Amino acid sequence: MAHIVLSKVSVDFPIYSGANRSLKKAVLRVGTGGRIATDAGDRLIVQALKKIDLTIRDGDRIGLIGPNGSGKTTLLRLMAGVYEPVSGSISVLGNVTPLFDAHLGMEIEATGLENIYIRGLYLGMTPQQIREKTPEIAAFTELGDYLSMPVRMYSSGMMLRLAFAVSTCVAPEVLLMDEWIGVSDPSFLEKAEARMQEFVGKANIMVLATHRYDLIKRVCNKVILLRQGEIADIGPPGQFDSIFATPSHPA
Repeated sequence: MAHIVLSKVSVDFPIYSGANRSLKKAVLRVGTGGRIATDAGDRLIVQALKKIDLTIRDGDRIGLIGPNGSGKTTLLRLMAGVYEPVSGSISVLGNVTPLFDAHLGMEIEATGLENIYIRGLYLGMTPQQIREKTPEIAAFTELGDYLSMPVRMYSSGMMLRLAFAVSTCVAPEVLLMDEWIGVSDPSFLEKAEARMQEFVGKANIMVLATHRYDLIKRVCNKVILLRQGEIADIGPPGQFDSIFATPSHPA
């Protein structure tokens, strides 16, 4: 059974350079929701997350909402193991599939087929799994002979097709997403949306940071509202209707 448990977790980012501390402090305050502080050594730090207590259980589909700078992406990256907490503890049970950047791990000088292998390794697949999945991935992309060419020759739409097909080819246990992966190619959109729904449905746990409330109501069973690095509220999607009904909603 997959789970994510955070106990009193805080994440700080130190600000090392500061030729003009007052100006830098003012600018960062605007961009980070005012979470500027000093540590024991009197260094400026950004308090990205502050004493987060959270338990996510098998079967949960979490929608993370909040204004820009509220800590959504930091929380996702903490769960993925990209960041370490400065205090508190975190326990993640289950294989984690982070989808923060569909193009991450792509090598532009390599061919499409070679990039299937590279991207598959990045996602934690074994070489045998990649070989077994390659025909299905190749067919889904509809790229044909282009898969034998370097991806630097691809259009942005072709690149996204390839990255999307590889990223969604295995069933995740813990799926972490910073916005819904979409495609702009109308002829590919319906097929991609159906694959995405199936991909999410196979996950034991999904945590999705997004500004789209329609999407949250469609795929999530719980919402977490973050403000200035803290959990402001947790509840079912319908609990947040009034927030999203206002023109200046925080998500």
